[in-house]
Amino acid sequence: MIAARHEIADACAGSGNAATLGATDLLSLAAAPTFAIMALLTTVTGGADMICSAAPDASPLNGMVMMYLLMSAFHLAPWLKLVAGRRSAARRS
Repeated sequence: MIAARHEIADACAGSGNAATLGATDLLSLAAAPTFAIMALLTTVTGGADMICSAAPDASPLNGMVMMYLLMSAFHLAPWLKLVAGRRSAARRS
């Protein structure tokens, strides 16, 4: 998957389509906060936990909330790359 993304990035850069590359980068940065907000809203409203859990009052971190938190963690890679890139740029200057 990472190799495929690099091939897409190379193809976009080669064709001069920087807007497409920028859109994919923004979309990849949107995933982690979106899932984190969904986890927060599901915790506050208690929405889907009643359907997905056998014991709905056992813990607020079960069912859909846990899934959203895990998805948020799995989608942190673009944010970590962004932070690492800014730190290395700050060290060079």
